[in-house]
Amino acid sequence: MSHYLAIDLGAESGRVIRGSLSRGKLAMKEVHRFPNGAIVANGTLRWDIIRIFREIRIGLAKGAKGYKIKGVACDSWGVDYVLMKGNGPLLSLPYTYRDERTAKSFKLAHKKVSSQAIFSATGIGSMSINTLYQLLDDVENRPELLQFADKFLLIGDYITWLLSGQARAEETLISGSQCWDTKKGTWALPLLKKLKIPTHLLPKPIAPGTPVGKILPYLAQEAGLKNTTVVATCAHDTASAVAAVPALPGKDWAYLSSGTWSLLGVELDQPLINPSVQKANFTNEVGFGGTTRFLKCLVGLWILQECRREWAARGEVSDYTKITQLAQAAPALRSLIRPDDARFAKMGDMVNKVQSYCRETKQPVPRTHGEIARCIIESLALLYRVEIDGLEKLTHRQIRTLHVVGGGCRNALLNQATANATGRTVVAGPVEATAAGNILVQAYALKEVKGLAQIRQIVRDSNTFENYAPEPHAQWAKALLVFSKLPRN
Repeated sequence: MSHYLAIDLGAESGRVIRGSLSRGKLAMKEVHRFPNGAIVANGTLRWDIIRIFREIRIGLAKGAKGYKIKGVACDSWGVDYVLMKGNGPLLSLPYTYRDERTAKSFKLAHKKVSSQAIFSATGIGSMSINTLYQLLDDVENRPELLQFADKFLLIGDYITWLLSGQARAEETLISGSQCWDTKKGTWALPLLKKLKIPTHLLPKPIAPGTPVGKILPYLAQEAGLKNTTVVATCAHDTASAVAAVPALPGKDWAYLSSGTWSLLGVELDQPLINPSVQKANFTNEVGFGGTTRFLKCLVGLWILQECRREWAARGEVSDYTKITQLAQAAPALRSLIRPDDARFAKMGDMVNKVQSYCRETKQPVPRTHGEIARCIIESLALLYRVEIDGLEKLTHRQIRTLHVVGGGCRNALLNQATANATGRTVVAGPVEATAAGNILVQAYALKEVKGLAQIRQIVRDSNTFENYAPEPHAQWAKALLVFSKLPRN
């Protein structure tokens, strides 16, 4: 039996999970969990990355106690980064992607270089949160910091550096930054130079499933990780989750990594870059085993998470299970929002935003916790329908099955609503797809697993799944018409 540790960093929480692989099955145990979230510093939103690493060290010690750990690896959310100089741990606390600093740089970038040229150079759909626009904001407002720094690392790569002392840019993570040419498999240097983003910052790229080196001696001693290898897994959490999608070979399935964000897509053999893809704002990111993750980044459970945060602050209902139960009891398809409306992307006052949207569009205003939650859940399901239909047109595939993985797959109401709205069978699970992918890609790197097909076989053999068949109902067809006419800014 072999044992591995997966560090899985999300925008709402971080975990350390121990995975044990034996006879073609993977057992996992969460050994440490800690809250995460933006902190406000002088009017900016930042990640307290030093605290995050302290929590990781606690988790490593817990996970290694009584076990011989073969490998350790980190996956994280994308786009955010740390600027560094030499062996110093950081030059400033990293910004979070929800900080509003990129609103101006996003517009500025498209004045300097057309959106078509940016897409052609990267294969990535433009979102103002992307690393490209964050770096351009640094160029405009903190040029001295960029010149002083000698490298930048995205969050997952930064943790890998803290563990191993090796600065590398793992390709699944960096490919979503819009600084990477997904078609050529290199940094998008001509684009970066046009925007005057210093290229001396760019670390050496590394493919997912590559050993980086041994864990640093002080960490090995502190956590009891003797002879443990640090691995560059799929360092983007979505890439790890997609690697662990339990799909059988074929082209009739799509995946939905469901959490704070919803990442909806299919797996392609090569990038798909054309004007129709750009118009639809789909993106091409590196996947494991030479694949392309062709996907769209959609708002996920973020809106519900923010409502829950408000309710908890007021001492009201804050348990997700209870919130879902209240939503189940609320009237179906009474009110809808466009989750992709810009107002819902910003933190704060989310309950009022949902109610105001319904009021503005002359729908019944949801009042109770259950009504608000049901409005959000059913609106998400209808958004998935619209985007899956678009995905089929772009790829010329017929999607019959939607694999939902990640924390959101525990929400039975959302799963059934998604099946009903999309008219496709939903297969829910595994919940811990990201950690499973992280661990099994480590096992590949250390020559215990042969490749993607075997990874998915292990996932199928190690988990049980819930299937949700669509329940045809005229209400959903009517709701789709209503949804398609709702405004979004």
